[in-house]
Amino acid sequence: MSAREDGRGGIDRRAPPTRCAVITPSLAKRVTRGAPERRSPQARLEEAVGLAAAINLDVVFSAIVPLSEIRPATFLGTGKVEELAGVVETEAVDLVFFDAALSPVQQRNLEKAWSAKVVDRTALILEIFGMRARTKEGALQVELAHLNYQRSRLVRSWTHLERQRGGFGFLGGPGETQIEADRRLIGERIVRIEKELEQVKRTRGLHRASRKRVPYPIVALVGYTNAGKSTLFNRLTRAEVMAKDLLFATLDPTLRAVDLPHGTRIILSDTVGFISELPTQLVAAFRATLEEVLEADLILHVRDISHPDTDAQAADVADVLEDLGVDPQPGGRVIEVWNKIDRLAPEEREPVENRAARGGAEAPVPVSALTGEGTDDLLGLIERRITAGRVTVSVTLAVEDGEGLGWLYRHGEVLERTTSEDGAVHVALRIPPDQAGLVTRRFGVRRVHQM
Repeated sequence: MSAREDGRGGIDRRAPPTRCAVITPSLAKRVTRGAPERRSPQARLEEAVGLAAAINLDVVFSAIVPLSEIRPATFLGTGKVEELAGVVETEAVDLVFFDAALSPVQQRNLEKAWSAKVVDRTALILEIFGMRARTKEGALQVELAHLNYQRSRLVRSWTHLERQRGGFGFLGGPGETQIEADRRLIGERIVRIEKELEQVKRTRGLHRASRKRVPYPIVALVGYTNAGKSTLFNRLTRAEVMAKDLLFATLDPTLRAVDLPHGTRIILSDTVGFISELPTQLVAAFRATLEEVLEADLILHVRDISHPDTDAQAADVADVLEDLGVDPQPGGRVIEVWNKIDRLAPEEREPVENRAARGGAEAPVPVSALTGEGTDDLLGLIERRITAGRVTVSVTLAVEDGEGLGWLYRHGEVLERTTSEDGAVHVALRIPPDQAGLVTRRFGVRRVHQM
């Protein structure tokens, strides 16, 4: 085993930076069955280099490799494999990041040809998530995804898998091979983690139920990784969530209360960033976390409007939202937030601001999370969208009913409070329609009426 491997086929993050080569294959249209590429090969290569940098790899070589067809044995053609073998040797490369999904056979054959460790896109993203996980829940989700990935690749991760363990009894049987034993152990660990995550899911469900009893709307931030979600979250909540110019800088979800301009309180949720070709193992493992998005009253789709591939990134986020069962189109639950306008040149800003000025349900909100520009407009829009369907009621209660007054403040948005000469307290309250029954039952039908 290499000194830079960690004992389970991963990357040892405690070792000095590993010399890495990044290979991005570019497939011909006929290979992708005519499906248009959302981003250019150069943009894909830059993102791949960013992924390698996110896990502290020292990228000494990077290249785009055009492909007319995918070879079952090595993905690349024989000539290109030999050419890259020379580069790996010349540059003293220890690890090759192949920016595509490799089969176990392809991975093993490339490692033999290049005499270096090879990781594909899924494996590298799993390693990044493993580095970023800070909570027990996050670590469990990453481990589950990693085990599901490794279970199909035991054939290349071990050298002793053909050995058999003897059966029990005098004669015994052929027993099980080491690969069967390892798969069984991984399977047992997967079952234990899934049970623990099921408990996490129940706990999150209880938390959501308790938040519904105190009806603070949930607003979730989603977006492509490095779009500036955490910076915007910090700006709106005055929190100190880790925010860096780094892919997947934050992983574990964070929730904070935010008071909107006219007093409406919301819960803002910062979620994990998305990326193109997000491993299916991760989507499945993080479903409990992503349920915060499913339950949100409003979803802010944060886009890096200064990025040359912002439209492709937005399409990738929309794909993940659709997989989760959320309509990604602006105008429903989704508000598009065009972040990083401070990076735009004046001639680029004008069309962005013109589109926002035209208004309408689908109009984006241009902001700069770094400088705060546009965030007041964003908060105002959130408040208008949150309160659009609410009912305004008038409640009268005795001056000594301090408990009832506190209940109103906890369960709705108090617009006005006055005290009459006879000592009665009159409260104008704005609440969701489904909460009107609670007010009626608490204070009586005669003292509640719609305004």
